[in-house]
Amino acid sequence: MDWLAETDKTTQAFKDKFGHLGEKELNWKPNPQTWSIAQNIDHLIVVNETYFPVLASLKKGTYKTPLIAKLGFMVSFLGKTVLNAVKPGRKKKMKTFPVWEPTVSQVKGNIIQRFEKHQNELKHQIETSKELIEKGTIISSPANRNIVYKLETAFDIIVSHEQRHLEQASEILNNLNNISH
Repeated sequence: MDWLAETDKTTQAFKDKFGHLGEKELNWKPNPQTWSIAQNIDHLIVVNETYFPVLASLKKGTYKTPLIAKLGFMVSFLGKTVLNAVKPGRKKKMKTFPVWEPTVSQVKGNIIQRFEKHQNELKHQIETSKELIEKGTIISSPANRNIVYKLETAFDIIVSHEQRHLEQASEILNNLNNISH
């Protein structure tokens, strides 16, 4: 997967679909259990940023991989399991880890600009991780130390997860458009 190109595509799609919306529309929810468009975007920033300290620690050589990472079959199994769970085209809802809940229910209207800035930082993180990827580096999920996968799988997960939430936010926009027409 070309993570940089996919990240650019996703960023552009978020800007094209939601960039014209005001703060009120971005924060609209069809019901209290559903996240707004802005909360979906905020969630992506929150999740992705939890990987940044992991990457910083890896680059400094201070990262401690848990023992479970020595079990190659677990690394492969857990990586595939998480990746399949976050792929777009979702049929069932998933509950996120508490650490990854959107920060607030009313998100500021500049969320698209914040997302774009964040995506540029994400691309920088990916670009500066090439050596680690080539070495087959294994990391833990920032949400659970016992969920381990290869760094390249982590980037697949991040990109797929963003596409999943693009779909989710698009569904919210469709609902919003249906009630305003």
